[in-house]
Amino acid sequence: MTAPKILTDTRALQMHRARARIRDLFLQVQAADEIQDRLEMVNRAFTRIAVVTPFEGIWRERLPEATICADDETLPLDEKAFDLVIHSMSLHWANDPVGQLIQCRRALRPDGMLIAVALGGQTLDELRRCLGEAEIALTGGLSPRIAPMGEIRDLGALLQRAGLALPVADSLPMKAEYRDARHLMHDLRAMGETSALAARPRNTAPRALFDRTADLYHQHFATPAEKVTATFEMVFLTGWAPDDSQQKPLRPGSAKERLADALRVPETRLPD
Repeated sequence: MTAPKILTDTRALQMHRARARIRDLFLQVQAADEIQDRLEMVNRAFTRIAVVTPFEGIWRERLPEATICADDETLPLDEKAFDLVIHSMSLHWANDPVGQLIQCRRALRPDGMLIAVALGGQTLDELRRCLGEAEIALTGGLSPRIAPMGEIRDLGALLQRAGLALPVADSLPMKAEYRDARHLMHDLRAMGETSALAARPRNTAPRALFDRTADLYHQHFATPAEKVTATFEMVFLTGWAPDDSQQKPLRPGSAKERLADALRVPETRLPD
């Protein structure tokens, strides 16, 4: 049997996160604020909450009574112990994202809610393009320097694979302004989001690569104010632990009224 391909060097990821500065975690803060806003729209009082996050401090002030744990390969969450599990801003680094969601689903009581947020496929599209163009021009090759991030359709499918009911996926693209590409890369380092790919180049990249990247970035993505923009896409995943009380789709052929009759329109037969 072929061993599963490892995407993330977890040791490198932990080192990067250890260097992160709380005051620079604006993406983590934005994700937490957005989740709280969404939960306020849910007509449910949650009494047992778990949060999976690499940065406990962001959530401890918001949910002081919650059980908070790191996004380790095995989550220390008791089975059927919670009515809400939040998985915040780490699924895009998971080597087994389905496994993470399955563990969250097992930790939920029947009809408990999971809400997860991760970076999606539009994230750092500008930097990805400029880095690739610069490296091809300088070396004739292309190295994995930015982690691939899932598209919303693929991430939404993970909910069903994990056995969650009533799955919903939506995205929130955001634009941030930076002085230049170097400022962006400095900010990514401060957030603990620099590359931890297992297949990343281990040698130090030449300065010419980043100089060329910065030039291309300014050429393609400069603002009228002579700054540059960067895209961050947050994908939100919502699902529920299955329960008999939940709405279920009708069986095919069980309808008691034709759609044409309900809409009060004539029914036209399609040609063979």
